[in-house]
Amino acid sequence: MLSNAYGTAPVTIGAGHIALRDKQGAITAASGRPLTFSGLPTMTIPANAVIYSDPVTVAIAPMSDLAIDLYLPGTTNLPSTLTMHSDALQTSYISETGNHVGKTTMPEVGTTRSWFLLSRVDVVAPDATGVIVAFGDSITDGARSTPDTNNRWPDRLATRLQSQGIKMAVLNAGIGGNRVLNEAAVPAGVDTRAVGAGINALARFEHHVLSLPGVTHVIVLEGINDIGNARQNATPSAADLIAAHKQLIEQAHARGVRIIGATLTPFWGAAYYTDAGEAKRQALNEWIRTSKAYDGVVDFDKAARDPGDPKKLLEKFDSCDYLHPSDAGYQAMGDAIDLSLFKTGRATTSSR
Repeated sequence: MLSNAYGTAPVTIGAGHIALRDKQGAITAASGRPLTFSGLPTMTIPANAVIYSDPVTVAIAPMSDLAIDLYLPGTTNLPSTLTMHSDALQTSYISETGNHVGKTTMPEVGTTRSWFLLSRVDVVAPDATGVIVAFGDSITDGARSTPDTNNRWPDRLATRLQSQGIKMAVLNAGIGGNRVLNEAAVPAGVDTRAVGAGINALARFEHHVLSLPGVTHVIVLEGINDIGNARQNATPSAADLIAAHKQLIEQAHARGVRIIGATLTPFWGAAYYTDAGEAKRQALNEWIRTSKAYDGVVDFDKAARDPGDPKKLLEKFDSCDYLHPSDAGYQAMGDAIDLSLFKTGRATTSSR
């Protein structure tokens, strides 16, 4: 699916191609297939719209990389806004001018770690038993993990499921800077394409979780940005955040999706840490652990914290900004997830 959901002008797709990635900017030539859209090789996406490509037949082994190649013949410069994942932590390759889709080796003139326009890839997997969505902020997005190594905690979960023969997909719906209740303010003069955050978690839950094909489970790790950005302000309070989490639970249960709550990891030393914020984090975590409102709990806080000083990340799990885990920290988070949480049955109980 290609998205111009946040675009302010139409975007034309001049051509598209999908293949298995070989290495760096090269593809496995025999695996490649051209993309069409409603039977056409080119299509314009209106502002605020999405389009689906026609189905293609490509055999994809678990945990393999795909290369999706798009030719954009028009302008993508300001003042129009391009829908993007600003820090995907995967290298994308920018070609010289012209249509080079399908070439085995990209005539490269630059690279970026952003993904442009690509929203998701749907895969037919008849033997799959479910889809798990990791829903969160930059800690779910994998911020400060090593690029091109797939060391985010959802990646670790996917690897563990695969190793145990559990046929479930893991989708990463993390957005850097995301909040439960508010959007991040964009300073005047700043290109909105360079800012993460996205719309608030309540607003995006339907589109980014509940409407996804095959979804059976969601893990929610959200709230640290609401807490941190509030600094000393009383609002949002822990009660405000708990009420919002209850709304996510109600929405998931209404659609028969099992929803798992994850405790917020420590943030002492981070740029927006306050003692008032720490009190809110502790209160929200206590509710997640003990309320039984969620269908299950993942205690990321316990997995990542320093036992000698629980306000802090364990030193070896800290990426050095006191907020985002290191590769080892993300692995510890992924390892803390009890795989028995992912039962095939769908949720039917109310959170009330």
